[in-house]
Amino acid sequence: MNRTYTAKPDTIERKWYVVDGTGVPVGRLAAQVAQILRGKHKPTFTYNQDCGDFVIVINADKVVLTGGKGDELIHWHTGWPGGLRNISREKYLTDKPAQYVEKVIWGMVPKTKLGKEIIKKLKVYAGGEHPHEAQKPEPLEIGKK
Repeated sequence: MNRTYTAKPDTIERKWYVVDGTGVPVGRLAAQVAQILRGKHKPTFTYNQDCGDFVIVINADKVVLTGGKGDELIHWHTGWPGGLRNISREKYLTDKPAQYVEKVIWGMVPKTKLGKEIIKKLKVYAGGEHPHEAQKPEPLEIGKK
C-alpha cells in the first residue's frame, strides 16, 4: 500500500538562492520566486508545511514591465473618508522598486498564516549588493525572454 509522504518541520532542509532581476519581467520573476519560497520545486513538497527555501532578489530596480502595464493604476483605500488612492505601476517601480517586487511576489503566495511565514524568507534589494554572504547563497537563473 502506498503512503502519502508528509514533511516534518525538523526534516526540512533549507537552501539560500540569489536571483538577479536585471531585465526579467516582474511577473515571471515573481511566479518562479514564489514557487521556490513555497517549496514546490522539491520532491518533498507538502502543501500544509513551509518547506521552501530562502530567496534573495537583487537589482529589483532593473526588472521590466512588459506591454502597457506601466500605465496601469494600482488602487487602494487608506481606511479614512475620501481615502481612495492610486499610483501607476511604472511610478511605483521607480520610486520603491524593492517594495513593488515584494508586493508582486506576495500576490502569488497563499494569503494564510502559512503564506505569512513563507514571505518572511524573501529578501529584496534594489541594488546589486546584499548582506547575506554568510549564508552562501547559490545563484539561480530565472528565465529571461
